[in-house]
Parts: sequence; structure tokens; C-alpha cells
Amino acid sequence: MTTELHWLILTLLMTSLLWVPYVLDRFLVRGTWKTLGDTQPEGTGAQSLWAKRAIRAHQNAIENLAIFAPAVLALHFLGISTPATRAAVLVYFFARLAHYIVYTAGIPFARTLTFATAWACQLALIFSLLHWI
Repeated sequence: MTTELHWLILTLLMTSLLWVPYVLDRFLVRGTWKTLGDTQPEGTGAQSLWAKRAIRAHQNAIENLAIFAPAVLALHFLGISTPATRAAVLVYFFARLAHYIVYTAGIPFARTLTFATAWACQLALIFSLLHWI
């Protein structure tokens, strides 16, 4: 398995688990039966402020996965693996993890910095596909 695929799989795993903290908050805030029986649209029920931010951070992670995953898969299918792509996938993972943490904690400057770092990693992958780097 390439480094790029390894970090893609870890990013998929991380993204698939980001819902857990805010759903646990629902159990605490709303109670077990209201949480389990809730049929309201997302974001309409009682939720802690940090959990509302976690929901938005998770949504943002999913939106960015739609760029990251195809780029990594394209690199794999084309047999492109360079020091730049290997570094980009590693940094992307930790930037997205940090983004979720600082977004949930409500730290605005760090949120922007971590988002921009992950975005730059996506550009590095795309530029590598285009043979621009």
C-alpha cells in the first residue's frame, strides 16, 4: 500500500468517527429517548454550542474529503508518488484533525490556519496530478 493510500484510509476512518462526540452530547442534553426517537432535521434540537461547532466541522471535513479522496485515488491509479504527495497526505490528515479540534473549541484564527493548511495540501496533490510540481 502506498503512503498516499494509507493516509487516505486513515482520513476516511477519522472522518467516519467525527460524529461521535456531538451525538454523545445529544444524549447528555436531550436524554436517551429523545435522542433515539428524534425525527427532526439536523440542527433543530437542543445541542451544546461546542457540539454545534463540531457538527459544522464534521460537515466541512466531509466536503473536503470529496476533493482529497479522488485526488489521492487518481495519484494511485496514475502511479504518481513523490515526496511532495507523501508529505501532503500526512499533513492533510493532521491539519484536518486539528481543524476539527480548533473549530469545535471555537478558536477562530487556528481554525482558518488549519483549514488553509489542508487546502494547500489538496492543491499540492492536484498540482502533482497536473505535473506542475
